[in-house]
Amino acid sequence: MFASTPQRNDDGLRASYNIPLLIAKSGKSHTVGEKLILPALEEVLKTVLHKPASDIIKRIPLSNNTVERRIDEVSTDIESFLCNYLQTTHFSIQLEESTLPDNAALLLAYVRFITN
Repeated sequence: MFASTPQRNDDGLRASYNIPLLIAKSGKSHTVGEKLILPALEEVLKTVLHKPASDIIKRIPLSNNTVERRIDEVSTDIESFLCNYLQTTHFSIQLEESTLPDNAALLLAYVRFITN
């Protein structure tokens, strides 16, 4: 009984990272978690699984600020991994400079490397 409680909390935490990743990939507003995803989850739990949704929904924080923070944490982690990986491997880089209509300079960097 006591061993299952931490697992449930970990599952909610994992979902609170996986769902913002899906939101970021879709390009939708961060508020879609609160306004659409949580109500949809609640409806599925009540209708299909016949379980009370309140306990499960409480463990998945998807407020606008939480989604934004999760996306920032994941992007920082990915950036850190790439920087560390590129310091220890061979890679090629291609730079492209362009100018936007308002005379702002734009620099694009394409980095290519091989990994597993």
